[in-house]
Amino acid sequence: MARLDPNAFELEEEVIHINPVSKVTKGGKNRSFSVLAAVGDRQGHVGVGKGKAQDVAEAIRKATEAAKKALIEVSITEDGTIPHPGVGEFGASRVFLRPAAPGTGVVAGGGTKIVLDLAGVRNVLAKSLGSCNPYNLARATVEGLKSLRSPQEVARRRGVELNRLSIPRRTSA
Repeated sequence: MARLDPNAFELEEEVIHINPVSKVTKGGKNRSFSVLAAVGDRQGHVGVGKGKAQDVAEAIRKATEAAKKALIEVSITEDGTIPHPGVGEFGASRVFLRPAAPGTGVVAGGGTKIVLDLAGVRNVLAKSLGSCNPYNLARATVEGLKSLRSPQEVARRRGVELNRLSIPRRTSA
């Protein structure tokens, strides 16, 4: 996958987690901050990165720069949901993503909600399974979004022409 140019998009940035870190040395305690941040244009592009520095502002800057370098494209339908269910795994965290009906909103928690909002997904059901470590949870969400394929992309890979999308309706018995 080719790397996306962050300057081509109007990216919004949001901090997911700030972790104060203290290292004890012979001279005393050295305090620094580890920051997890996400960037996205709310139109199908999102990235997550982390940064560490002595100052919170510098750590946020580093995290957003890392997130811009890790920008991915997300497949989103016209309804503002994802095309099919998917699972993202990173470390001990798993995120289960499911399409939702229009008007549902983003039903997710923590860093998952922030990443999905910045990606531009407006209707989705998400469940985090396993570890709730914010770093792994955000990366698992990105992995889940990476695994999604649009109907057009699947049709192209199969060598089939996609005339129209027909969604089977469930009938109540």
